[in-house]
Amino acid sequence: MYRQVLDPLAGSLYWSALCAAVPLLTMFVLLGAFRVKAQIAAVVALVLALTLAVLVWDMPVSQALSGAAEGGFYGLFPVLWILVNALWIYRLTEITGWFAVLRRSFRTVSSDQRVQGILIAFCFGALIEALAGFGAPVAITAVMLVAVGVAPLRAATVALVANTAPVAFGSMAVPLITLAGVTGLPLDDLGAMAGRQTPLIAAFIPLVLVFLLDGRRGVRETWPAAVVAGLAFALAQFVSANYVSVEVTDIIAGVVALVTVLGFLRVWQPDAVQPDEPVSAVTETAAVGAASPGALDATGRSGGVSEGNGSGREEGPGRGKGPGRGKGPGREEAAGREEERLETGEGSALMAFAPYIIIVALFALTQIGPVKEWLAAHGVVQFTWPGLHVESPTGQPAGAMTFKLEHLKAAGTVLLIAGLLTMALYRVGPGRAVRAYGATLHQLRWTVVTVTSVLALAWVMNLSGQTVTLGTALAQTGTAFALFSPIVGWLGVALTGSDTSANSLFGVLQVTAAHQTGLNPVLLAAANSTGGVLGKMLSPQNLAVAAAAIGMAGSESTIFRRVLGWSLGLLAGFALIIYLQSTPVLGWMTV
Repeated sequence: MYRQVLDPLAGSLYWSALCAAVPLLTMFVLLGAFRVKAQIAAVVALVLALTLAVLVWDMPVSQALSGAAEGGFYGLFPVLWILVNALWIYRLTEITGWFAVLRRSFRTVSSDQRVQGILIAFCFGALIEALAGFGAPVAITAVMLVAVGVAPLRAATVALVANTAPVAFGSMAVPLITLAGVTGLPLDDLGAMAGRQTPLIAAFIPLVLVFLLDGRRGVRETWPAAVVAGLAFALAQFVSANYVSVEVTDIIAGVVALVTVLGFLRVWQPDAVQPDEPVSAVTETAAVGAASPGALDATGRSGGVSEGNGSGREEGPGRGKGPGRGKGPGREEAAGREEERLETGEGSALMAFAPYIIIVALFALTQIGPVKEWLAAHGVVQFTWPGLHVESPTGQPAGAMTFKLEHLKAAGTVLLIAGLLTMALYRVGPGRAVRAYGATLHQLRWTVVTVTSVLALAWVMNLSGQTVTLGTALAQTGTAFALFSPIVGWLGVALTGSDTSANSLFGVLQVTAAHQTGLNPVLLAAANSTGGVLGKMLSPQNLAVAAAAIGMAGSESTIFRRVLGWSLGLLAGFALIIYLQSTPVLGWMTV
């Protein structure tokens, strides 16, 4: 049995915390300062964490390696399982020409790319986060942004920044439900408190998005739509979290924001329209992604693996005139229609949106009472991970020793079913669909290394006690801990890529620190979740998802530098708000 120790280095909590920070700092410095590829940075950080776990925290080598294996497997399932199937659906829409129709359909709502960014990344992304989470919103909305002509790197950045405000209530409020479970605090109180914090972020995110898309000019020309979207979402999130239901908060907020913006666009459109990405951004993207297999160009078509003739279509078996295609008039007619869709974007908008409608419908179906209960009973397998015998510093069994394999319930499985339905709807043959799936796997080959290494790093740090040492050191700051409380959550999400995991990791720590310092435990526990959402855009796991979604695996360091300032800036402002909520200045806002 291995028991975690908080102060293994010379009996000093603070020296131990500095030591525990080394793997994370190394990874972020390699990404941000030295522009090292994400897979290399992640492997280096993992090796450092393993070394510290064994030599400093005195964790048995076999248990450290077993913990790394568990984290790596979690990276494969559910994280990469989601990404692979989400990108497979995209590839099906691309090779059949419906992706071009989708791009044209968005332009019928508004030809302005900045408004399209609000609708896709903020409004639609919130709905996907509400139902799926775990990287699916970033993967799906990044691809859709590329569909309307946003340069891939910019699309990834916008998708990551947009995926903040809905996260605490994502996946039908799983992060907050988990937080209530580990802390013993009432879910309704935690939801209400989070509903008085995240709207303060949500109100400004659309303005940030239009700035990312078009700088100050974008804010100046499209601020009315951004303000309407932000305020509609924020108000709906507050009302739902406090007076309706914590579980459906993001669904209500996403739908209200989407309907409100669409209604507003009937009476208002920007005077100056931005239909295309600035030439400089496209050039920059092409330079970074030129060597990336499967990379997307500025028009949303993929190169490398799936591109052969410059039209965005696959060639070879099962495509065009290659073997296995057949020469019947029906097939020739279908091929002709695909060619027309690829070149003109003409086609049914309903058919173009069908895969995403199917995704939302399937995820909504999994939340219906009987279906949800059946999946909970038959779609999950729990088992103790072999080779792990770990206790927390207080002598309690470490939660990470139990692995929860959601084979049928997993978001990736739902996306696989959505892909099969899309395949049938678009009349894509099995052989062609399998080749598209294989191309997707090939595109993600380096992403697999990155994600599995990052999750292995997280598990090693968690199981060895390095993460708890970091959090405990921050909790020693007395009443000023209210300022650091959201930073602890931010650190947890930046490490694990999951608000749920950060709540599991630091929820009890937040409540314990609140009791020791006389602060409101509901305030600090909620701040762990709401502050954590601002770290999601920096998580190497999510950076890898975004880079893979745009077909530019290896560009994680570039995306990291683009989002770093926004993550830290929003965190600083939000930490100040939480501190003020712990004082009479904003204390009236607390539950």
